[in-house]
Amino acid sequence: MIPTIREVQLKDNAQLAGLIKQVMTEIGAIGEGYSINDPEVQAMSQNYVGPRARYFVLVDGDQVLGGGGFAQLIDATEDVCELRKMYFLPAARGLGKAQEMLNLIFGEAKAAGYTKMYLETIVGADKAIALYERNDFRKISCTQGNTGHSGCDTFYEREL
Repeated sequence: MIPTIREVQLKDNAQLAGLIKQVMTEIGAIGEGYSINDPEVQAMSQNYVGPRARYFVLVDGDQVLGGGGFAQLIDATEDVCELRKMYFLPAARGLGKAQEMLNLIFGEAKAAGYTKMYLETIVGADKAIALYERNDFRKISCTQGNTGHSGCDTFYEREL
């Protein structure tokens, strides 16, 4: 089958939690201050509901290969959203699906009324950073909002 992108569903939660933990461990983003510890990781489908938050998964049949979404950036103006938990298993990388997902997220976030997107990552997530920079994210010097991710050390924003 050809992997496709769709909205997250309840049946995806367990696979998605495992995927997020696997990829974050791979890049060394473990321990305090990383999103691997966010309670929402265990129930992604229940945490991205409503008109201003969406989460999508890349699936091949019943197998979840990746995911990414957006929601309001906590403690920021209402027009700023955060790109959240965009991770892909190694088998899903290099297929152009991350770009496809980003394009979908940009369109959905703009339709939800956001004008700016923020993200946090870490030094060493080189392929992800290259993707962000190809998509007009510009590096900024400090954190914005209140993500609770003190382990992140690289920050970007982009106009929508």
